[in-house]
Amino acid sequence: MTRTQLSRPQSPSSGRLPRMARCLILLLLVFGASALAASDWPAWRGASGIGIAERSLPETIDPEQPKWIAELPGESTSTPIVVGDRIFLTSQLGQAPIQPWRDTGGDDAPAPDPRVAFVVMAIGAEGASAGKELWRHRVESSVDLEPVHMFHNLASPSPVSDGERVVVWFGTGLVMSFDLDGNLEWQRHLGAEISPFTIRWAHGSSPVLHDGKVYLLCDHAPKSYLIALDARTGKDLWRADRGQGKRTYSTPLIIPREGGHSLIVNSNQRIDAYDAESGELIWWADEPNRVPVPTPVWHEGVLYTSRGYRSGPYMALRTGGTGDVTETHMLWRKPTGAPYVSSPLFHQGLLYLATEVGVVSAIDPETGETVWRQRMGGNFSASPLAAGNEIVFLNEEGEMFVVAAGRDYRLVRQISFPERVMASPVLAGEDFYVRTDTRLYAF
Repeated sequence: MTRTQLSRPQSPSSGRLPRMARCLILLLLVFGASALAASDWPAWRGASGIGIAERSLPETIDPEQPKWIAELPGESTSTPIVVGDRIFLTSQLGQAPIQPWRDTGGDDAPAPDPRVAFVVMAIGAEGASAGKELWRHRVESSVDLEPVHMFHNLASPSPVSDGERVVVWFGTGLVMSFDLDGNLEWQRHLGAEISPFTIRWAHGSSPVLHDGKVYLLCDHAPKSYLIALDARTGKDLWRADRGQGKRTYSTPLIIPREGGHSLIVNSNQRIDAYDAESGELIWWADEPNRVPVPTPVWHEGVLYTSRGYRSGPYMALRTGGTGDVTETHMLWRKPTGAPYVSSPLFHQGLLYLATEVGVVSAIDPETGETVWRQRMGGNFSASPLAAGNEIVFLNEEGEMFVVAAGRDYRLVRQISFPERVMASPVLAGEDFYVRTDTRLYAF
């Protein structure tokens, strides 16, 4: 499909603010007024929601000589978050049924365990408590478990925090809020209250916290909806009915719009933009795609996203307008080559993509053309991280590639972890964190 090139709106302040000032503005755009510090990593892709850390990586990253290692209970692909001197993460204990996929499952699949439970925990990040467990909350699963994909489980959604509380969500529909000391503030079970969480390969979308609201995307076959809860009480603020048969594993993205903010949803039907305050559908774009997993990124009025599923399409879309903006706002659209699982990264004028077949690319955001492409091997599920002037890519096999940001490919260093890595890397304060299947590494 050919799209007409449109002129890109220019930000009047583009290039004028120091990088740290821009980072603080992004933090305020995403989380509003909060108790967060600029050095926190309060959500899956950081304060900005787009995977950018202004700090550089530590000089030494050696899995055999870390700052500390914490052994974790159970397994999960969720990314830890960091608030102040504490790290928060989730895990699943026990094995849910495995959804057969191609020739997997059957006799080779792990036996399901009826005693599945979920864990929320805090680990110290600094001082005498660094690497030590501070508190743990365990909750037994109370509903029949849906089959999951062999590469993730019912604890895949990442936590989120506004600096005062931590909100976690599990693939059964259970959502819980804790204060930073581990005291339960409230909990809801959307799978029991509204509709079962029935989606092939299990739920993957993470909660989003902005301006006192918790946003949860529930695109499932029986009933699909987007809901906003009061962060302090867990009570409904609004719910947008999205019909039936929707399917997505993507986390919504908060972006600014005139007079407020929009909530961007990447789902199998199309891309939708909702008013974050009211839940009103504002605009939508693109055509159906089977399994959207990646979360979009946004930069100076332009949304960049992969639609997911087997090297599917990726595109640049000018945000704004009303109704169907596919023809009027699409800057460019490439039919193939996008990541299936990993989300894109926009940093220093380039778009970075890492695919499930081990290929990493830098893309010109003006045209969508490839600047460089490199086959690194393995499979990329973790989303890339921008760390100063470097880009971090972590594949499932535990190989970490640090590449210089820019139009010329240059591998700075390559590091091997001893087990599988599905969670995205985190850079908070002076420390760099990598979660493997059973451990959390700090450098």
